[in-house]
Amino acid sequence: EDEDEESSEDEDEESSEDEDEESSEEDEDEDEDDEEARERRIEEARERRLSRYAAAKKLASKDELRSPICCILGHVDVGKTKILDNIRRTNVGEGEAGGITQQIGATFIPADAIANRTVDLRAGKGYDLRLPGLLVIDTPGHESFTNLRQRGSGLCDIAVLVVDLMHGLEQQTIESINLLRMRKTPFIIALNKVDRLYGWKSNEKLPIREAFKRQKEFVNTEFEKRSSQVFLQLNEQGLNVELYWKNKDLRSYVSVVPTSAVTGEGISDLLHVIVKLTQTMLADRLMYVDVPQCSVLEVKTMEGLGTTVDVVLLNGKLREGDRIVVCGLGGPLVTRIKALKTPQALRELRIKGQLMDHKEIKAAMGVKIVAPGLETAVAGTSMFVITPDDSEEELKDAVMEDMTDIFSKVDKGGEGVCVQASTLGSLEALLTFLDSEAVNIPVSGINIGPVHKRDVLKANVMNERKMSKFAVILAFDVPVAKEARELAEELKVKVFTADVIYHLFDQFTAYMAQCKSSEQEANRLLAVFPCQLRILPTCIFQRKDPIVLGVDVVEGVARIGTPLVAQTEAGLVDLGRIAGIEVDHKATDNVRVGKSFAMKIEGTNADEKQRLYGRHFDHTHSLVSRISRESIDAVKASFADEMTKDDWRLVVKLKKTFQVV
Repeated sequence: EDEDEESSEDEDEESSEDEDEESSEEDEDEDEDDEEARERRIEEARERRLSRYAAAKKLASKDELRSPICCILGHVDVGKTKILDNIRRTNVGEGEAGGITQQIGATFIPADAIANRTVDLRAGKGYDLRLPGLLVIDTPGHESFTNLRQRGSGLCDIAVLVVDLMHGLEQQTIESINLLRMRKTPFIIALNKVDRLYGWKSNEKLPIREAFKRQKEFVNTEFEKRSSQVFLQLNEQGLNVELYWKNKDLRSYVSVVPTSAVTGEGISDLLHVIVKLTQTMLADRLMYVDVPQCSVLEVKTMEGLGTTVDVVLLNGKLREGDRIVVCGLGGPLVTRIKALKTPQALRELRIKGQLMDHKEIKAAMGVKIVAPGLETAVAGTSMFVITPDDSEEELKDAVMEDMTDIFSKVDKGGEGVCVQASTLGSLEALLTFLDSEAVNIPVSGINIGPVHKRDVLKANVMNERKMSKFAVILAFDVPVAKEARELAEELKVKVFTADVIYHLFDQFTAYMAQCKSSEQEANRLLAVFPCQLRILPTCIFQRKDPIVLGVDVVEGVARIGTPLVAQTEAGLVDLGRIAGIEVDHKATDNVRVGKSFAMKIEGTNADEKQRLYGRHFDHTHSLVSRISRESIDAVKASFADEMTKDDWRLVVKLKKTFQVV
């Protein structure tokens, strides 16, 4: 009876296990079905949304254009903000830290302000101004330009690249040109600081050609000399440039407008060229589409309002009470707009002044959105408005695509540095820069926001993998927490911080050079360069330790520290290391093929110290460097750039001699 009970219990257990397995398989199938169904739903919703956008685009006409979005780029201190101030006739620059732009500003310049400013230039002629105005974004370096993005393409319609007439192209100017190329953004060059020309007589706010007519001849000659130097530098960067009044081919040549941000000469010309270029060449792009299209420029905490986002509304309308989806660090954020705020016209988002509230805003505008739960919003991403026709699930998916796109480009298991940036736009710009051929720095981890302890631990993985040169965090425009800095010092993780991309690159390059020299120092004794030497029988200066001989280099390179072996009939005889080299009585540390030199060989152990020239080896025997697997690896790791193809061929030959696997 007992046996029967046991067997029935076993059967019960087996059947219950089978049921569990079946149910878990069913659950998995259901999960897969759910996932497939969800993807199908999202795909269908996306197609519906895109077809609605396409339909709205068809309804757009060239009679109703939106304001073009204009960015001002250039090197530090070339006068970007001064130019904008002159247009606005306000003075932001002085209120900035050290006169350098610290936050993002967007200024709306209404059409009538443009018309008034260009009166002298037009000399009373009519003005076909079809634009409602200009929306100018004032950049700290390239920050806002990189954040004006949507799935990798630029939202900026036209850019003004400010170049200093006195200093020409500088590092950041070249970086700006590359950024403009990457985003395929049309641009105009403002050749600023003409008032610095010797003998310049300033005539406030005059059109630039008129201003040149009033100068003495030597001033115009100096301008031509200096501008032709700048033009040559621009040509070297692959740009065709021409002064705007001589430019007959706007598609092939970049227009150059000489300006003075201080006295206002040429500013009316700059506005005129921007309007002319955008109205004629970019009319299709500037047609107003009645579908909200938005890009998050900056996330800020404001007293009394909580966390707000500064956005550029490119198309469509935003209303108070709209539900919006924003990309957050931990996932999509869905919230409702509590208030829409803008500065007064001709002021900008950065200046602490009274903000105006709006019930509804039409594109293109710089807007501050007040809404709950925006603490982890990421700048440099798209923002969507949820309409009754939209699927919230699909928009959540779409808003995160930007992040997943960039994060998926990084090989997390590979070797490389860790990169942190303040916004997705600057992270993308930094990754593009690090990936370029000239720089080529591998990246193994990326993040957005301040550097915390967990980021330091992530970078420390490279130390654990014995790749300490990559145990580095490149922090671009983000703060480093105190605990993180302390932990980094303890774990020997380097943290480089900068708010200009190329400063980071300079710091890291200097660090890599230092790593390489210390690595070479450590490997110097281990690394053995290949050489084959022939003894000159007439140049035997000392036969016993330390042996001094004259030799020819048959192949490879002889260096101080190289262990030598004589190839005799009795086998290989170790002689010691090269302790000194002289060519024509002058000491040197290496000699290549085809040269003769005198060398001193010192034994490194008792056997080697006993070696005698004439007894253990003579001039009929070839001398070669003793290589091993370790020495070859050390050369590959630290001295590969000092080896020629012939050197590597000799290594292959010597591997057979010393039976190195």
